[in-house]
Amino acid sequence: NIGAVYRVLGRFDEARASYERAIAIDGRHVRAWNNLGLLHDAQGNLEAAVAAEGRLPLPLERVFPFFADAGNLERITPAELGIEIVTPRPITMAVGTLIDYRLRLFGVRFSWQTRITVWDPPHVFVDEQLRGPYREWVHTHEFSSVPGGTRIVDRVRYRLPLAPLGDLALPIDQLRIALSFRA
Repeated sequence: NIGAVYRVLGRFDEARASYERAIAIDGRHVRAWNNLGLLHDAQGNLEAAVAAEGRLPLPLERVFPFFADAGNLERITPAELGIEIVTPRPITMAVGTLIDYRLRLFGVRFSWQTRITVWDPPHVFVDEQLRGPYREWVHTHEFSSVPGGTRIVDRVRYRLPLAPLGDLALPIDQLRIALSFRA
């Protein structure tokens, strides 16, 4: 891919343009998303490294409650991540709500706990890892009405454990697949 060549040569603007063209052609092109994430990471911009956007032909008033229901997480996450909600249901969402999960990353089972730190229905909510496989995990879910439906933007800011060795295992592929799966 020409974008990867540009990235190796340090021609970051051209690399970014190449990846963005590939994504414009096919928004589910995981390799282009992964390479764009690696480019952002190489430039120290992890906040932009993992993001996905989608649109649903449904009103905001129907979309937000579906995504805000933690019980639906198992339905909207790829099966290979093996996510399981451990917290008893129903889960009442609000600032401070704790959610416990079990999931699988690269075949290894993990326990994970997040806290809802922002709750502003029907526009945004944020979950942050308290315990789990990442050194930092902040997942922002944004929703807005657009003509013909609802725009959904998922952004993940994360840091891997054991830096810089953990950076070698950069799991952008699995994060991108999970976010694209929802879009």
